Amino acid sequence: MDRSDVTLERMRSFVRVAERGSLSAVARELGVGQSTITRHLRELEEAVGVPLLSRTTRRVTVTDEGSRYYADCVQILRLVEQAGDEARGTRGAPAGTIRISCTAAFGVLQVSRLIFAFQDRYPDIAVDLGLTDDYVDLVREGVDIALRLGPLTDSSMRLRALGRSRRLMVAAPAYLAARGRPVVPQDLAGHEGIRMTNVAGSDTLTLDGPDGERHAVPFGGRFRVDHGLAAREALAAGRGIGPAHRWLVDDLLAAGRVEAILPGYAPPPVPLNMLIVPERAGIARVRLLVDFLAEQIAGIPGIETSRPERPR
Repeated sequence: MDRSDVTLERMRSFVRVAERGSLSAVARELGVGQSTITRHLRELEEAVGVPLLSRTTRRVTVTDEGSRYYADCVQILRLVEQAGDEARGTRGAPAGTIRISCTAAFGVLQVSRLIFAFQDRYPDIAVDLGLTDDYVDLVREGVDIALRLGPLTDSSMRLRALGRSRRLMVAAPAYLAARGRPVVPQDLAGHEGIRMTNVAGSDTLTLDGPDGERHAVPFGGRFRVDHGLAAREALAAGRGIGPAHRWLVDDLLAAGRVEAILPGYAPPPVPLNMLIVPERAGIARVRLLVDFLAEQIAGIPGIETSRPERPR
């Protein structure tokens, strides 16, 4: 093996192809031609003397030798990045790029402005913010941190619990004037409900009552949507009644565009967590953003903070 041919650039190309399973996707991500990625992989395989990837017309997969080599490459690249962070730290200027994935509406209304403040504090740090309510394979997509509302299933990530997001029932004053104000959960049966198509069981609304009991009531309506910002617009436009995170409608409540209804009854709060890719957790700029977001998110309307769990 000619060690001079084992470059960090070729390692990075190999690692990302191994994670994404696509040469073209990695080429777009790195801003180079696909022929450059192909050449990096060929030269790296020639240098180490074993096939690292198996290529078909549809997909690229990692060989057994490549799987072992991938794990070593990830550690090497992490150490190189950490060393660079520490060197830059002597100048007091953290730099580099952080990639974040966030629940869409929460990212638009709340997290974006927090990132602006973070970049004002650390002007040499670039942030790529991806907004989606769909499941994201953080490693495959090259994400460092994810902010997620709801139950989690990925136990391979480091978890930092940020608290719970309180919800309430709201409707526009014009809707209530036209259709009447519900007094108890059972009154919702005769109303238009604003429902989320990406929430399982949205045709039944669960509310916690003042008596400590949980009430499940049928919840129908002609408008269903798969994005929180569209639900917010429908509520403000008087299209119906719906459950909403406090942070989603706090400004609408203050402006009188929607009103809280059914006092004493509320949908159960939703867990809010931060997921951190373990291999990225030790990088200085990632640690800075993790701590910054954990501190600042505590001030978002409706977020009930719990004692944060330190990453395991």
